[in-house]
Amino acid sequence: MKKSAVYLLLVTFLMTGCNGKEKEARARYNNARTLYEQNEFYAAKNEIDSIRSLYPGEIGVLKESLELMRLVELKEAERNIAYCDSLIPIKEEEAKELSKGFILEKDTLYEEIGTYIWKQQTVERNVERNYIRCGVNEKGEMFLASVYFGIRPINHTGIKISTKDGLFAETASIPYDGGVNYRFEDMGNTTEVVNYKGENGEDAVKFIYANAKDRLRVDYTGGKQYTIYIADGDKKAVVATYDLATVLSDINTMKTERDKAIKKKAYLEAKLNQ
Repeated sequence: MKKSAVYLLLVTFLMTGCNGKEKEARARYNNARTLYEQNEFYAAKNEIDSIRSLYPGEIGVLKESLELMRLVELKEAERNIAYCDSLIPIKEEEAKELSKGFILEKDTLYEEIGTYIWKQQTVERNVERNYIRCGVNEKGEMFLASVYFGIRPINHTGIKISTKDGLFAETASIPYDGGVNYRFEDMGNTTEVVNYKGENGEDAVKFIYANAKDRLRVDYTGGKQYTIYIADGDKKAVVATYDLATVLSDINTMKTERDKAIKKKAYLEAKLNQ
């Protein structure tokens, strides 16, 4: 066979192969477009990703795929904004109802975020008392605290909560620092307060919530042995605070996601209008 014939055959083969690749890429693009129009955004994005990985040489299809991906993400952002806009007012009404048993403590001069405290657990109502107290800030971040009052210090750093059946949960150990773990003396008596925020008290909070109908023993740990039983009113406070914290956390998460979606929508619109 003459060299010219071989060359022509090779060119024909390569062109046929290239055209085949382009057709495959185009078919996937058309499928992604259909999925986008059907609001199947996750599937559409997967199909577009497959074009990028399987057909890196199909520049024309890739450019169209990039624009389609932006359209898909724009629709996702708009959907997320609409979802949050519809649900946030419902959650805020729920939080308003749940917060009726609380006092919002907030120094507007120094604090941007206030803290909800169950009315029966305010400090002034619980002077000279050993108990477990709790609260939640406006973002839905809950804390638990162990309070000790007595003639002699016990220097505790944590608590262990248990049922009569032997089930238990513990807080993290919080070393004395004069802040999160602090203590003071007054008129010959010692008051110790250890705060457990976030993960440091999460297991204990959930344990109290799940076993609020049981008699719950609290062992102060890390120092001298000391034991109390959680009063019914304090268990009620933990349950109510946990319920409020859940809703406030949902609201905070949705507002954050909504803000992200608004920024992403603006960015995508700017790119699509270039």
